[in-house]
Amino acid sequence: MLKKIAVKLKKNKAQNAEQALLAGVQAVLAPCVKPESTLLLALSGGLDSVVLLHLLANIKNDFPFNLYALHVHHGISQNANTWATFCKQQCDLLNVALEIKHVCVDGAGLGIEAEARKLRYEALFNFKLNDNSPDFIVTAHHLDDQSETLLLQLFRGAGVKGLASMAAVDSERRLLRPLLNSTRASLLDYAQVHNLNWCEDESNRNHDFNRNFVRHEVLPLLSSRYSAINTVLARAASHIAEASNLIDTLASLDAANLLFENSLCLVGLGQIEDVARIKNVLRWWFASNGLLMPNASQIDEVVRQLLHAKPDAAIGIKLQHLTLKRYKQRAYLVKSQLKVPFDIIWKGEETLILPDGNVLIFEKKIGSGLAMNLITEDLSVSNHNYPKSFKTSALRPTKSWKRLMQEIDMPPWRRKELPLLYLSGKLVYVPNIGATYTLNAKQDEIGLVVRWECGRASGAFAK
Repeated sequence: MLKKIAVKLKKNKAQNAEQALLAGVQAVLAPCVKPESTLLLALSGGLDSVVLLHLLANIKNDFPFNLYALHVHHGISQNANTWATFCKQQCDLLNVALEIKHVCVDGAGLGIEAEARKLRYEALFNFKLNDNSPDFIVTAHHLDDQSETLLLQLFRGAGVKGLASMAAVDSERRLLRPLLNSTRASLLDYAQVHNLNWCEDESNRNHDFNRNFVRHEVLPLLSSRYSAINTVLARAASHIAEASNLIDTLASLDAANLLFENSLCLVGLGQIEDVARIKNVLRWWFASNGLLMPNASQIDEVVRQLLHAKPDAAIGIKLQHLTLKRYKQRAYLVKSQLKVPFDIIWKGEETLILPDGNVLIFEKKIGSGLAMNLITEDLSVSNHNYPKSFKTSALRPTKSWKRLMQEIDMPPWRRKELPLLYLSGKLVYVPNIGATYTLNAKQDEIGLVVRWECGRASGAFAK
């Protein structure tokens, strides 16, 4: 009799846990997943992602979304092929389309853990279905992952942004984490009730990896004293995330009048009396450009060079894929790239996207720009053979090329990218400056005004 009661209680407990799990997933999906939305599940084959695959496949009738899965084959383990085959079998059983993406992890620089994670996210964010990206990428992060991440970031000495929790809905990156409020124990219960199989990555037992050390040694020790440690740490991470949002709001307010075309006014920045707020603005600006946060000593050096170096000092601070430069009391984040010379013909487009990714905007105006009636041949666009001087008005002296560039505040590193317009091999128009004085449109003539706009990530410039 007692045995039957125990079995019944265990069954009820499992059913309640399953209902709570389903409710949690539905609560995350309902506000953002619309009919016919496409969801891409990151499927490793482990317990967490297998459970999420099963959950999503079984609630599609309640949420009519399209579900796809992506398995990233890292090739690190000797069992990698077995895991890929297992994922294919599970997806076939649940009628879910799967793509297997092979990547090569060498561990140089970032280390195996970090590089594998980087490549995994690149594969997810670059996934295309009929040339379209999925509406959302779904991962199986759970509450235990949240607490582990907080501890790891603490051990690294991370700032507030690094300590902030993962969000169940990350709209900016199109990420959904519907299991984030569920424990790994609840996922295990669900898997056992539904007789699910999953893969065990042997590397999870290697305590040389930081996350495994925290998971198998640090957290169990903490749990022996604080039974609800995972929940408490996840709650703390959530509080820190709120604080991080407030800090970002402050930074955006401080930077509101300092930003122009992705350059930062250093005079205004230096007028902020609190050094902590200056650093906060810089961190916010770096994050807005996809940069990882510099450490404390690096951000101190950035502040010193931007605000205290001699006005004419050349600054070039490498920050991952961008370089921080300074020109005329403004800071720029510049993307390093090889110059690709080009010569192309303008065919009347209002917007011409150039081979280097920058843009020319063509606008017709009465009495301004290059006289349209004088364009008797093809107008060509070129980014080489820069002149020594240029004259835009018969009433004004010829100016050196350097002087012209200085007058429109163009940073030195951009001057060799500026496209020029030619007729019969003769320079007739410099974008953002004007036409050669002999071809200026008269007061009653239609003229062509050309504006050059640079890509935002490479330190944009427009006038």
